[in-house]
Amino acid sequence: MIKWLINGLIIAGSALMVVNISGFIWYAHFINTKTKQGKRRAILYIPIVLLCFFLLGYLAVWIFGSPDMVIAGILFGGSIFVFIMLILLSLITRSIIQGESLRAELLAAEESNRTKNAFLATISHEMRTPVNVILGLDELALKRTDLPEETRVQLLKIQRSGRHLEGLINNTLYIQNAEAGKKLLKNEAFRFREVTEQIEAMISTMCEEKGLKYQQEVDPMIPEVIKGDELLLKQALMNVLDNAVKYTAAPGDVIFSAEMIRSDNEACVIMFIVNDTGIGISREFLPKVFDIFSQEDGSFTNRYGGSGMGLAVTKQKVELMNGDITAESEQGVGSTFTIDIPFYIAEEEEAKKALNGEASGGENEAVPEISLEGCRILIVEDLDENAEIVADLLELEGAESEHAENGYIALGMFERSKPGYYDAILMDLRMPVMDGLESTRSIRSLPREDAKTIPIIALSANAFETDRQNSADAGMNAHLVKPIDSDLLYQTLRIWIAKTKIEKGAVTSD
Repeated sequence: MIKWLINGLIIAGSALMVVNISGFIWYAHFINTKTKQGKRRAILYIPIVLLCFFLLGYLAVWIFGSPDMVIAGILFGGSIFVFIMLILLSLITRSIIQGESLRAELLAAEESNRTKNAFLATISHEMRTPVNVILGLDELALKRTDLPEETRVQLLKIQRSGRHLEGLINNTLYIQNAEAGKKLLKNEAFRFREVTEQIEAMISTMCEEKGLKYQQEVDPMIPEVIKGDELLLKQALMNVLDNAVKYTAAPGDVIFSAEMIRSDNEACVIMFIVNDTGIGISREFLPKVFDIFSQEDGSFTNRYGGSGMGLAVTKQKVELMNGDITAESEQGVGSTFTIDIPFYIAEEEEAKKALNGEASGGENEAVPEISLEGCRILIVEDLDENAEIVADLLELEGAESEHAENGYIALGMFERSKPGYYDAILMDLRMPVMDGLESTRSIRSLPREDAKTIPIIALSANAFETDRQNSADAGMNAHLVKPIDSDLLYQTLRIWIAKTKIEKGAVTSD
């Protein structure tokens, strides 16, 4: 009986060693396939040769020797040990290769994402160029007083469609910048009532055109001046209100309210509610309403338009302001969107500056009584169409203009001009040879007095806060975004030209 047990252990050990040899052959092949070892692949076969010698030793002991139970146990245990090591080695190697594969996939995904973001940034910027031309020419045409009514209506439709396209481009750019981590939140004092008044003016006009009733209520307890990101707040609220108008048919109601729900001496939380009597949202789709590119029904898309980006972008903007947005809706009845956003309460000195129009760096300041007539503006723009539109808009206000095709030419024209020859410079950012930022820095460094004081205003398709910050860091006084808002362009020029003349004593501030 012992003899049979000894023979069984040796035979089992020998058979297991054959399995081990086969396993190492497979392992060597696997490693060569996955890692392409090249000249080093011979090393992988050394264990196979050694295991073959072990197998021959097993057989020699069994046939020619007189193995006892101890020897048989050692031989069988050796095969078990090699088998366990083979399994562990295979598992470890597979884990390492899978990890490398995952890292490679992650790097590929990151590279793909960078490529996508670069493409979106480039194409979105380039799309602004024709949109700027379309809206600029449309605005110039609308300023004519001899237009037939039918033509005016058609031009207004072009304007609305162009602004819609501009909004889609802005949303695309915002998502791209958010994914790339390019998010910068401002914390500046601003007049809260001014924001709500601007919103009321825009939304009430939209509702009137569509035959809707608009109501707006603002809690009088909300401080007059608060601190936060005024532009981001306005964009988020306008996105929700624009949706409410879009998805509400006449006769219908859109109601907007702002209420202070918490407050202390330093901060407050304002709750904004947008209620409409529109088509509503189904219970099944409501949890997805803030997902990117989410749309409940293709038929609604065809009827009402929309890309599925608006509410997703709104949620990102609200969360960037440390706020929260929720939605309640019943299909066929209407929707209610609630936004809670915390703000700091401006200190007394900040509040005084904001109320006097000094808090926003120029764009919301009280406009001094100054005319642009006779002012000479240097337009720095690489595209002739854009430059012509700006020149025509300035001409309507009686201002003269000159054109430089890039920042380098603008630098030369300013350097050769007499001090005070130009009243302001409108500077594009992205240009060949020398961009707007470098040109501005070069002008500011010139050894002449007006180089430090001349208003330089960015007029660019680069629309994000990081772009505005880059403009300010380069020495620009303000940053305007294409497509051009002519009223904002005139206002900004008046403010900064007047400031410069007041500092020189050419005009008084009264």
